Amino acid sequence: MRLILLWLLNACALLAVAYLMPASIQLASFGTAMIAAVLLGLVNTALRPLLVLLTLPVTLLSFGLFLFVVNGLMFWLAGSLVDGFVVSGFWPGVFGALLYSIISSLLSSLLTTRKG
Repeated sequence: MRLILLWLLNACALLAVAYLMPASIQLASFGTAMIAAVLLGLVNTALRPLLVLLTLPVTLLSFGLFLFVVNGLMFWLAGSLVDGFVVSGFWPGVFGALLYSIISSLLSSLLTTRKG
């Protein structure tokens, strides 16, 4: 149940990014956002760790800032693989990934249970 809620929240985060960056990121529908959210999750689970490992020297030299490039590339890749999800370039991918991370984290924090 929690996984489905996270999936819906990530799709809502993608819609929010498309709303906040309408000139550079477009989503056709909520269904497209759900498909893109699944693909982003799969890409970040499968491909991102390999890219982080391969770019480790550059990441260390840039004090971790190169991870923004990796995240942007993953976001841009998802935009090129899903019909109806358009990321218009590398820099919109970087800023969109950053905004998506922030919004997704804020929305996901709503699901945390507090023990007290």
